[in-house]
Amino acid sequence: MQRDREWDRQVAVQRYLAGESPESIWRSLGYSKPWFYKWFQRYIEGSEDWCRDRSCRPQSQPAKTSSDVEAIVLAVRERLRKEGMFFGAQAILWELEDLEIKEPPSMRTIGRILARNDQVVRRQGRYQSKGKKYPSLVPRHAGDVHQSDFVGPCYLKGPVRFYSLHSIDLATRRCAVEPMVERGAQASVNGFWSSWMRMGLPRHQQVDNESVFVGSRRHPRGMGGLIRLCLLLGIEVWFIPPAEPWRNAVVEKFNDHWRYKFLRRVVMNSAPQLREESLKFEDRHNRTYRYSALAGKTPLSALECCRQLRFPPHEEPPTHPLPKPETGRYHFVRFIRSDGILDILGEKFIVPPEAVYEYLRATVDVGQQRLGLFLDNKQIDEHSYRIR
Repeated sequence: MQRDREWDRQVAVQRYLAGESPESIWRSLGYSKPWFYKWFQRYIEGSEDWCRDRSCRPQSQPAKTSSDVEAIVLAVRERLRKEGMFFGAQAILWELEDLEIKEPPSMRTIGRILARNDQVVRRQGRYQSKGKKYPSLVPRHAGDVHQSDFVGPCYLKGPVRFYSLHSIDLATRRCAVEPMVERGAQASVNGFWSSWMRMGLPRHQQVDNESVFVGSRRHPRGMGGLIRLCLLLGIEVWFIPPAEPWRNAVVEKFNDHWRYKFLRRVVMNSAPQLREESLKFEDRHNRTYRYSALAGKTPLSALECCRQLRFPPHEEPPTHPLPKPETGRYHFVRFIRSDGILDILGEKFIVPPEAVYEYLRATVDVGQQRLGLFLDNKQIDEHSYRIR
């Protein structure tokens, strides 16, 4: 049975006033000397509720954010939410900096303001696997894996039509933003080359199945410009399954961030101005954007402890058409359905029964002119695959 502590305090004072010694009182009640004198002092102060517990919360909070700053943070959050933009602590901080607020609160302070006002939106949970093992790439160091994607066509006032090539290093979350007014073969080579001059060369380059990446589907074995460029530099290209953009989730999320914090916010009227502002946005992201996947570090902070990167051998990009590489590998990840057919850019291959309803990695070995089929990193079949 729980003791009534208020009753103990009242009894202790009454026994003392009746002439009993303090020591015998606190010993018989199972308390200490400081306990007795604390409550006797409360009694002689004359308050009617002297025997009740008092809050330990400090009466003043000199470090608390002012009500004006708190109101600005909440107003900015609400505006971002109504405009359909990101409205977390990091997005609010960027907005305050853009508004040139003097001495804006830190991101941690903004987070506390949101929590104090019950304005924190919790995640609804991560993507739940369907039980099919996916041959995903696991980056361990900077430059291990890049995810890249094109956004566009987009339009500036003028009008100026353009595309934007985005690349993300999965280990450090560093980005490269490369705008271009068209995205043909040579423009794509130039875009990747320029991005790699700033980010370094990846070991694995992951992209979707757009024709600008895979090349002409009329000649599926001809190796498109990106494949040739990567193989000539010792890079392995990975093509994610069609209609599964979440396999490129990091760069897809960055695309949204770019749309909300750059394309909708920065006024640009010409292609030179677009490139200038794109590089500013890239630099700001890499210097200041903090990722939970990096334990709160910025991309440049994460890069400091990484091994040395390798870069393209010269500043000028090669000229399209590129020569056919004689060595190297590139990969297609495909989900095999009930018909047991593997589709590689329109070519059909029969796969072993154990691959049905599984994700299969099809690896083209250029030197051996072979197509290897892998299930959970175990080779289950092989086909002749002569490069044309």
